[in-house]
Amino acid sequence: MPARLDEHFTGPDLDPAVWVPWYLPHWSSRAASAATYEVRDGELRLSIPPSQGLWAEGIHETPLRVSGIQSANFAGPVGSTVGGQPFLDGQRVREEQPEFWGCTPRYGHVEIRMRAVITPRSMVAFWLSGIEDRPERSGEICVVEVFGTDPHAVGMGLHRFRDPRLTEEWEQVTLPIDITAFHTYGVDWRPGALEFTVDGRVVKRVGQAPDYAVQLELAVFDFPGRAHLVPGEVPTPELIVSHVRVTDL
Repeated sequence: MPARLDEHFTGPDLDPAVWVPWYLPHWSSRAASAATYEVRDGELRLSIPPSQGLWAEGIHETPLRVSGIQSANFAGPVGSTVGGQPFLDGQRVREEQPEFWGCTPRYGHVEIRMRAVITPRSMVAFWLSGIEDRPERSGEICVVEVFGTDPHAVGMGLHRFRDPRLTEEWEQVTLPIDITAFHTYGVDWRPGALEFTVDGRVVKRVGQAPDYAVQLELAVFDFPGRAHLVPGEVPTPELIVSHVRVTDL
């Protein structure tokens, strides 16, 4: 399980030793959760074209479309409740997935350099989620989350989910940045402490942290239920990434 990474997306495709191009496929299927993406000119470009279908259609409470990749995948057999990031009580695996361990850090400096093209019906995010080989190993370090409804409010912090040892500590920090331009979002993750940075400047500290390995996840999301906020043609939101780095502190 590699825990360090220096990914610059040199192509011509995603490195299959590091990434899988699906978003939580165990709750849906590989086909229905496949990302729309391209790797070229030293960039990963995740997008959601108008033709892309819904993720977990008929299961997720609200219509959702996603293009995301992740650096690990762990779930039980079909019918099992074992799997990362369930969004329903007692949720069951719909398609069995092979175990995959691409990059699973525990502590260190983690950063992403990215920009976004989004509207009020879309968002982008980069987060580190517990692999949930045990349900309590579910804490999430949210490095950056930005909704098109408020592009200066950068979400970051800690989600406890099913980890009883953690306390929810997440907020939106208002920053004078242009998310359509490249910025570097990072976290220094030490035992019992998280320090969040934007372009090298510390903007948030949290006095607790998960103490288990996580997987890296990055994605762009579209919410069809918010179509009234963007009348006219369906837009194509994008997340453009030039590097993802995991190093020792």
